[in-house]
Amino acid sequence: MGSNYRYILWFEECSKKALPLVGGKNANLGEMLNAGIRVPPGFAVTSRGFQRYMDGAGLWDLVRESVAGVPPDDIKAVSRAGGVIRQAILSTPIPNDIRAEIVSAYGALCERCGSSDLPVAVRSSATAEDLEEASFAGQQDTYLWIWGNDAVVTATHECWASLFTDRAIAYRMKVGFPQDGVYISVGIQKMVNSRSAGVMFTVDPITGDRSRITIDANWGFGESIVQGMVSPDNFIIAKKSLSIKQSIVGQKDQMVVANGRGTVVHVVPSDQQAIPCVNVSEVIEIAKMGIRIEAHYGSPQDIEWAIDRDLPFPENIFSTQARPVTAAGKTHFGKEVLKESGKSDADHIIDLMLKGFKR
Repeated sequence: MGSNYRYILWFEECSKKALPLVGGKNANLGEMLNAGIRVPPGFAVTSRGFQRYMDGAGLWDLVRESVAGVPPDDIKAVSRAGGVIRQAILSTPIPNDIRAEIVSAYGALCERCGSSDLPVAVRSSATAEDLEEASFAGQQDTYLWIWGNDAVVTATHECWASLFTDRAIAYRMKVGFPQDGVYISVGIQKMVNSRSAGVMFTVDPITGDRSRITIDANWGFGESIVQGMVSPDNFIIAKKSLSIKQSIVGQKDQMVVANGRGTVVHVVPSDQQAIPCVNVSEVIEIAKMGIRIEAHYGSPQDIEWAIDRDLPFPENIFSTQARPVTAAGKTHFGKEVLKESGKSDADHIIDLMLKGFKR
């Protein structure tokens, strides 16, 4: 399917074996797709393209020079280094042949989905994401509701630059991971026109109880939960019986929705703020999907899901991302911490670090 491409792999061609080429996020999307889980179609711009770009432009030397001697706890120095690196990347054009492949694959995806300008999510997928020793997930950028050739190429370029956010640089320093030892792939995936979306853990993330599934849900796109913008609806489901053990309706006053190109934060209509954004059948179907994903990987999973407003139930329920749960109720420093809603372990550690937390 991707034989005509040097720098593109379709999700169907992605798997754990392709992780060095497509990163954790895209590898997991391919794994799920091939295991019969509903995943929106798409493709990966491989790390080979990023590597070729960085090598060709001599940007790795700049990366090494910019971070040399910078202490990880000097936030201003880290920020200066990150700014220099990102600016250098964004001002260096993507080579024409790589751009042509991205445009060609996007065109093929549009055709496959019956749309001339298909809205897509453009997601970073770093090759060091979700390692056993550390969680690099959630540190690079995602762009939602992007459409058109130029916008898709630009978002891909911005994802590449986001490999060097201040947070990502500081985290790699903190865990002793070289700044030039991580590459990035970019996933370009049909956008789910989300009525509701959220996050599911196939283990209780606070207690580590593996007999339970927890689901957080909000109106619109899932970014409102990932970024901790709202108090979402929360459901606890018993894995064996698929019975809902607890449901809490959150005060969902904001939602992320499409706005031409890109997304915008809207106020949720007052009559929808305090009613559940998913029904019982949907909660059970999301939980079933979580059980299938966990069974495929053989370990607890942190899953992003979405319900497409344009499709019938249950074909409207998709997984847009899955990754292993790297810590349940604990940071990697071994301290018991209740994680802030919507924050990855990596984010939480950096927050503690920025507050002067010492090991």
